[in-house]
Formats: sequence, structure tokens, C-alpha cells
Amino acid sequence: MDGIVRTDDVLGGEPRLAGRRISVRQISELAVDGGVPPAEIADQLEISHADVHRALTYYYEHPAEMQAVRDRRREAIDSLDTAAISPPESLTR
Repeated sequence: MDGIVRTDDVLGGEPRLAGRRISVRQISELAVDGGVPPAEIADQLEISHADVHRALTYYYEHPAEMQAVRDRRREAIDSLDTAAISPPESLTR
């Protein structure tokens, strides 16, 4: 989709707005999960209304990919939570 790109070394390869470090997931979480109106998202993130709608269109046109992105993020967060809660083995001796 025009205006949405993926780069392995930017945001972990998540689809994002071209030229920005704002992911489709971030926008969809605000709009879909959080109920934030698109105009407010555009204002908060300093992007155009078209960019918000472009990201949401991508989100709805690629449901399997977006679910995989969310799953990978959840796994990464869970892994970090576990690492933060468990002290390194060298400290427990």
C-alpha cells in the first residue's frame, strides 16, 4: 500500500507510515482499541488525517499480518517482564 512501508531495522519491521516512526499498530491501538477519533490521533501524532486513515485501511486490509504483529509485540513484552522480574542467575548465588 502506498505510504506504508516495512524496514527490518525500524520498529522491528512493523508496517509504518513512510518517513515516520509511527506504526500501523500504534494508530490502530489508539483508534480501534482506544476509541480515539482519527482527528485527535492526527493532532496527537502530528500527522495528516489521510495518514491516520491510510494506516487504518492497511490494518483492516491485512488482519492476519496485524494479528502477527500484535502477537510478536505481546511475546516481546512478556519476555521483558519475565527478565525484569527474575534477577540474573549470577545475583542469586
